[in-house]
Amino acid sequence: MNLKSSYSHKNRKPESGLLYIVGTPIGNLSDISQRALEILKDVSFILCEDTRQTQKLMNRYELTNSLKSFNQINSSKKIPKIITALLSGKSIALVSDAGMPSICDPGEDLVKEVRSLGLNIICIPGPCAASAALVSSGFPSSKFIFEGFPPRKKSEREKLFLEISKNEKTTILYESPHRLKKLLLELKVHCGGEREIQVFRELTKKFEEHVGANINEVISFFENKEVLGEITVVIKGITKSKKKSLYDRSDLKKELNDLVKAGLSLPEASKYLAKKKNLSKKEVYNTYEKVN
Repeated sequence: MNLKSSYSHKNRKPESGLLYIVGTPIGNLSDISQRALEILKDVSFILCEDTRQTQKLMNRYELTNSLKSFNQINSSKKIPKIITALLSGKSIALVSDAGMPSICDPGEDLVKEVRSLGLNIICIPGPCAASAALVSSGFPSSKFIFEGFPPRKKSEREKLFLEISKNEKTTILYESPHRLKKLLLELKVHCGGEREIQVFRELTKKFEEHVGANINEVISFFENKEVLGEITVVIKGITKSKKKSLYDRSDLKKELNDLVKAGLSLPEASKYLAKKKNLSKKEVYNTYEKVN
């Protein structure tokens, strides 16, 4: 495996044996670079999640290159064939249905495999819903966390939301439209209704929509509406003073002692307060240990 690889972006034509990660529009088809169009025109073939979706872009710019399906269902079977094509000197472009490939899509596995074999990769950057939403939110953007789509498993979701509830950094999530309302309710339980949030729908498209204030108000906005389109959620981080109060509230110690005196075992009382205060059971338990 090569420790270092050097490339020249002066070459307008694709080079043989290279995988090109090409950013494409997230909605507005005008949001594509000239460099991306040149690569898509001249590579040996293009890998895409949905050939029908990518064909719209191809038709817009009168590109006639070959499209090959590469998605979550067939990626494990396709990757060995793609590697073989690269080794034979083919130049290949990887695109997603929208935005940058390898972010919440199977392109991640392909890039990992290509890297592991010491083959060459060049990225042609383009739009990304996560960064577009972040810089449009007005929330701190010097440090942020991108979590992609929340996990489906209940225990994993609760773990994620607990982390978000205590995080000082801005958090970015993707979510499907039919799960948005559930997500907002879960965020309210873990982060409180006053936590600042921005929900972005259909970024760069004809009916782009930004909905933001606090979680309570956003829940009310969507309550009686059918949610459609691509969704990106940006959650403002908690301030240091509020984060500190989660751990240092004097009434936390008192509540824990009162529950124990009322007959609850220490583990039971810790579990109850952990859920109520959005803390881990261990953190509440340790508070008791330190003051008794």
